[in-house]
Amino acid sequence: MPKATLTRRHPLARWTAVSALLAGCLAGCPSAAQDLSAPPPKPLAPCAWWYGIGKPPTSQEIESAARQYQVVVLNADQGAAMRRLHQLNPRVKVLVYKDLSSTRNYSGAVDGGQDAVFLPSGIGYVAAQEHHPEWFALDAQGRRIEWQGYPRHWQMTVWNPDYQQAWTDAVVAEVKREGWDGVLADNDFNSLSHYSSAVLAGTANVAETDRKLRDGLDVFLSKAGDALTNANKLLVPNVSETHLVPGRWTAHSRFGGAMEENFGFRENGGTGGLLTFRGNEFQELRAQAALGESMLLLVTRTHNAREERSGYASAALLAGPRTCWTRASTDDYRNPEWSTLQDSGLGEAVDAASRLPNGVWSRTFSHGWVAVNTTASAQTVVPPDGLVAPGAPAQFLTRSSTPSATPTASPTSPSTTTPTSTPAPPPLTIEAADAVILVDPQQLVKRGTWRITRDELRIGRLWAR
Repeated sequence: MPKATLTRRHPLARWTAVSALLAGCLAGCPSAAQDLSAPPPKPLAPCAWWYGIGKPPTSQEIESAARQYQVVVLNADQGAAMRRLHQLNPRVKVLVYKDLSSTRNYSGAVDGGQDAVFLPSGIGYVAAQEHHPEWFALDAQGRRIEWQGYPRHWQMTVWNPDYQQAWTDAVVAEVKREGWDGVLADNDFNSLSHYSSAVLAGTANVAETDRKLRDGLDVFLSKAGDALTNANKLLVPNVSETHLVPGRWTAHSRFGGAMEENFGFRENGGTGGLLTFRGNEFQELRAQAALGESMLLLVTRTHNAREERSGYASAALLAGPRTCWTRASTDDYRNPEWSTLQDSGLGEAVDAASRLPNGVWSRTFSHGWVAVNTTASAQTVVPPDGLVAPGAPAQFLTRSSTPSATPTASPTSPSTTTPTSTPAPPPLTIEAADAVILVDPQQLVKRGTWRITRDELRIGRLWAR
């Protein structure tokens, strides 16, 4: 769902302290001595995560999630599933979904005239209605604002200090009591227009409405983030449109990371380039990924193979210790997702992502290479030698992955040798907003065998990074 903006700068000392704490807690909260002696985490190919808010997970899905995913987000009423995940794999970070900007009174959030015990928001509809009706945002005509497309979701006064504090107190208490690792805070949005054309009471137009919401969410996020950090918990907001405001992603992600729900989204109704690479967003994502101190939770909506390729490869350009990617094949996140590209075996990034003059970004890994055409027209690039596409036919998997330069004896003179070499690979044409992923064919052979005979252990290695 759409989200918001933070542009305020923060003192360097505070940033450093928070980053150090989060880096330790994301790795399992070791002691100070252990943290200082531990080697820096590696920039591996994107890990997998599950935005599991669509429906209650089954026992089988939970067991699979413990093997496959590094981060899982669940609804607040799924505490038992969270504890089972922790039991099966203590290294999985399990975040609880909480909405910053709305309260809700659909069935499940309110039942029998009472707020549910475990809410999708921080403040219950009934509690607000009875004790703090002033926390409901009003439009210029004095009416409450119900989100269009999301019945019984009601916009709240995110700028109200009392609402901010009540939300923070309730959510922090619940997270500590139930044992969640932190919060996925939805709807930290940039504009109310995603949900309503209303103009807030006291503002003159849509621009002033959006500014009031952004300023309020700025303060709100600081308050909630400080409280969760002090409780050794994470705050990961779902932010939007970070290409519009320089510094926004960086500011939003300082309490444990941030989520980009429209990662690799194509502009102009599906005819343009990749929106993620516009403005300052991609540079801020790169900086955060390289630090490895907080999570990047990336979602690419995939309706076809091109979207899946470009999403995964774009995430690989951001590969870092805590860069996680998932596709989303449904709008309501009802299914646990897995892409075969996540089994391609790229390995560890050996250089930083770089951009060619034609707009193609590429990056080399220990077992592969990716390139992403971020533009709205086809572009040509020359790949490294000896690599193949994941899932290439078996006959290609037996060839050497490196050029040959073995001396060959001459038929007329055994003592004379002639070097042989493999021709340079031909250029590849990458269509607009598409990508290519290539891997070492020998790595594919190894992983293919391992996948058949030791799948459980192979997945387990994800947690020994």
